[in-house]
Amino acid sequence: MLSTFKKRLATAAGMVAALAAASLLSSCTSSRMPVDATPGPATLPAVPPVQHIKGEVPPPAPREFRAAWVSTVANIDWPSRSNLPVARQQAEAIAILDRAKSLNLNAIVLQVRPSADAIYPSQLEPWSEFLTGKQGQPPMPMYDPLAFWVAQAHARGLELHAWFNPYRARHATAKSPLARDSFAATNPASVKQYGRYLWMDPGDAAASKHTTDVVLDVVRRYDIDGVHIDDYFYPYPIDAPGAGAGAETAALDAGNAAKRELPFPDEPSWQKYLLGGGQLDRAGWRRQNVNQLIESLYTGIHREKSWVRFGISPFGIGRPNLRPPGIVGFSQYDKLYADAELWLAKGWLDYLSPQLYWPVAQAPQAFGVLLDYWLAQNPYGRHVWPGLYTSRIDNTPKSFTPQEIVKQIEVTRTRTGANGQVHFSMVPLMQNRKGISEQLKAGVYQSPALIPATPWLGTEAPGSPLVAMRRAGDGVNVKLTAGGGKPVAQYAVWARYGEEWRFLVVSGTQAELNLVDDAIGRVNAVVVSAVDRLGNESPRITLRQPTVVAAK
Repeated sequence: MLSTFKKRLATAAGMVAALAAASLLSSCTSSRMPVDATPGPATLPAVPPVQHIKGEVPPPAPREFRAAWVSTVANIDWPSRSNLPVARQQAEAIAILDRAKSLNLNAIVLQVRPSADAIYPSQLEPWSEFLTGKQGQPPMPMYDPLAFWVAQAHARGLELHAWFNPYRARHATAKSPLARDSFAATNPASVKQYGRYLWMDPGDAAASKHTTDVVLDVVRRYDIDGVHIDDYFYPYPIDAPGAGAGAETAALDAGNAAKRELPFPDEPSWQKYLLGGGQLDRAGWRRQNVNQLIESLYTGIHREKSWVRFGISPFGIGRPNLRPPGIVGFSQYDKLYADAELWLAKGWLDYLSPQLYWPVAQAPQAFGVLLDYWLAQNPYGRHVWPGLYTSRIDNTPKSFTPQEIVKQIEVTRTRTGANGQVHFSMVPLMQNRKGISEQLKAGVYQSPALIPATPWLGTEAPGSPLVAMRRAGDGVNVKLTAGGGKPVAQYAVWARYGEEWRFLVVSGTQAELNLVDDAIGRVNAVVVSAVDRLGNESPRITLRQPTVVAAK
């Protein structure tokens, strides 16, 4: 997420607090192969639920990744301002999760490390000032925000992916002094001043090791579903004094970079590389530094917990020598030293969320053309879940309409392998800008969906659940019990009202479900399967009223 996006959104973030209160009132480059790089089977586009599904047997469960980024940096999404009372922080988190669930999203990508700091208790990095108002200061009374988010997300049947900024050591909007135990304070030689930012030098071994240690610490200690890193590798270029328009603004609009950029001050680590016999040119060396971090994270995460997926969200335009004819704009390969094409070629990630932040009809950066490009770079069949610039539904001259976002979702559904989306960010969905939330719920997200399976990390499914159904007044009560084998993350449930089937997803921690009859008809059947952390689905159990069955 480009910091220019964040600056525009920061002023609107206060809306989340009011929505939180309303919610509570209403509801309360190596050649080594990757870990298990076996290509997965071709993934079909999501089959969105449609109304009026009839028949004796419902179709397969719909599958589509539907997520939103929740930014903590500059208090864009959460918390709405620093140093909120703990009860308000928690209320805002619940409001966001409730809105996500109501819109039939199925995952939240929460920024847990905005600037070499933490929104959770850590022995490696200080508390974030965006949480408490002062870097290094814990929340009072003390609680663990990340543990809270994970528990509350899972209780709603939502995944929680922990989002890390890999190299930023201090944001331009930071106000409090660096904590004494911050990486910038304890390792000043590994951190560089770049414009108004502090940046961990990707060419410094201590900096890369520290980032890897931070990520793996979270993987070990928290029950997260994914690790996610954003597009900040080497920093977006900024202008040298007097150079004119900023390169980051040019990147946002996919224009040309500034003519005179401020060089990143990595001369010491570059000279150390050369003295050690390094043969790459400087750009190639920088890309190698980032590549080594990506491979280290991928192998390390799966060594700790095989089911935790690793996702990356790079800038959306690829290498200049590979991109489709007619596509122009900022090069992440040349400017950020991010070789996302290589990461796909090596299989060093489980999902890619390229930031495709331009309209479908904008030919120089056409959404569908760019999506096709990334799908073509994907020999191992990893998930491709593009990032959508939903926050550009605003009052600026280049504002998107809600129909633009709906159209982009519809485009992804026409592409094999593009089985999901990630919205930047939750702010426009919380504010329902120009009716976007209502339009999503009434159309493309009218029913829930399971997250697509990740077969290269494992294919063993849980045992079929134990299910009992009985009529209770004006509906039915369904009791759900895990049937053995792998732990159950969710239950996929089809319920038939009269002759019409409807789909819902229930948390694996939920022991029972009440389905109320309505104008369509009485609930007369349910079909239930158990789903694990990787999306593997058990054989179905079918119950028809008034039968009561316990299955193996």
